[in-house]
Amino acid sequence: MLRRPLVARSGGARRTIIMGDSGKSSRSVAAGPLRRVNRGIMSVWMGWGTRVLPFADVATEDLPLSRLLRLSLIQVSVGVSLVLLAGTLNRVMIVELGVPATLVGVMLALPLLFAPFRALIGFRSDRHQSALGWRRVPFIFRGTMLQFGGLAMMPFALLVLAGAGQSSTAPAWIGQAAAGIAFLLVGAGVHITQTVGLALATDQAPESAHPNIVGLMYSMLLIGMILAALLFGAALADFSHGRLIQVIQGTAVITFVLNVSALWKQEARNTSRPEEVGRTFQQSWALYAAEAHAVRRLVAVALGTLAFSMEDILLEPYGGQILGLGVGDTTKLTATFAGGGLLGFALASRILSRGFDPFRMATIGALIGIPAFVMVIASAPLQQVPMFVAGVALIGFGGGLFGHGTLTATMNYAPKDQIGLALGSWGAAQATAAGVGAALGGFLRDVVNPAGLALPWQPAATGYILVYSLEIMLLIATLATMLPLLHSGRRAPA
Repeated sequence: MLRRPLVARSGGARRTIIMGDSGKSSRSVAAGPLRRVNRGIMSVWMGWGTRVLPFADVATEDLPLSRLLRLSLIQVSVGVSLVLLAGTLNRVMIVELGVPATLVGVMLALPLLFAPFRALIGFRSDRHQSALGWRRVPFIFRGTMLQFGGLAMMPFALLVLAGAGQSSTAPAWIGQAAAGIAFLLVGAGVHITQTVGLALATDQAPESAHPNIVGLMYSMLLIGMILAALLFGAALADFSHGRLIQVIQGTAVITFVLNVSALWKQEARNTSRPEEVGRTFQQSWALYAAEAHAVRRLVAVALGTLAFSMEDILLEPYGGQILGLGVGDTTKLTATFAGGGLLGFALASRILSRGFDPFRMATIGALIGIPAFVMVIASAPLQQVPMFVAGVALIGFGGGLFGHGTLTATMNYAPKDQIGLALGSWGAAQATAAGVGAALGGFLRDVVNPAGLALPWQPAATGYILVYSLEIMLLIATLATMLPLLHSGRRAPA
């Protein structure tokens, strides 16, 4: 825009005012106060945002927050898939499609067959070098394609499994095999993308920012779970087989778009570096397991995760069968659970970034889980839906503290050249325990027969309550396992 000088004289002094085309100098008069107000607003906003989102200060000049947020879209896609499998589909399969809970538990546990390979995947991504110069990106892309393929075939496999529509004449084993393959593909994709995505984020952040990296990544996972639960609940409020197909295949497209967007320009290419050929996986694992308390940490992760996951496929059927909630209401329970977890991760990020012991944080999370399960149990004889919802939120909160504490400790203790292996080991223990918990929870719910017993709740609730009681005992065992870790020191040498 052209500007013209306006020369004015006042008391013999000559002053020049630069004016725009409009010739109005009042803009320059108002600009000063407005600029000060804007600076004040931005100062308050940045200070408030850092306090409320404690992971916001992870950003550096080389790693801006926008890039980290984009990378965390991988966690959003994982959250969407987890809600669909462990939240929405388990209710739909048990109630609407009439699939036995034991079979549902087995289907949801099938991804655990791939879970032990998370350590191997992390190890391979530590040392891999593709022709294009990437280490992590090829693994994440392969995982994305497995996740997409499993979701694309899943709705038709489920309809065959349930004997719905034109597929009612198909042999039962066809539906079981097809559904099993679909669940296994989605699980494999989730394991690969989550493990290597966390390793990629850890590569790019300084060690002091690890608690905040965990908070950011898992907060985004829980945000994805909350949004997915709300959207799935609204989409399936008027359930039909056609709507189920649309929801699941729409999820396939969404996960693909999110993961590809997350990978864009994240990892620098280095074609000059050859693939490392040092220690084998067995040698690397032996070296990692020889560290002080390494095995005990994994045992604590497995026990705690088992305690917080046996109810995964039971909360929604429990709400529907015992407390009379509808499909939309029970699907929103997943959002409630994830909301509690999000609060737990945000609080843990803020406290751990100040130097708090991550093992102590995990212990607090396990302690909170005990009264949470008591509330869920008590809601059956009292028929108190608010108590049940509060218990679900508290389970998510305790699980968030426990998960953040154990994962932060794993990152802190990981040697520099074994980040992928350490995160993969944590993920293998966590995912395997979660899968065993899902299968065991469904099995116990089906086999318990309370016939002839005088109970303070309706007989159908007995199987659920047995599972919740077992989870309380597992939390107590987790606390006993973690006691020596509270005095093991802050971090191991790199």
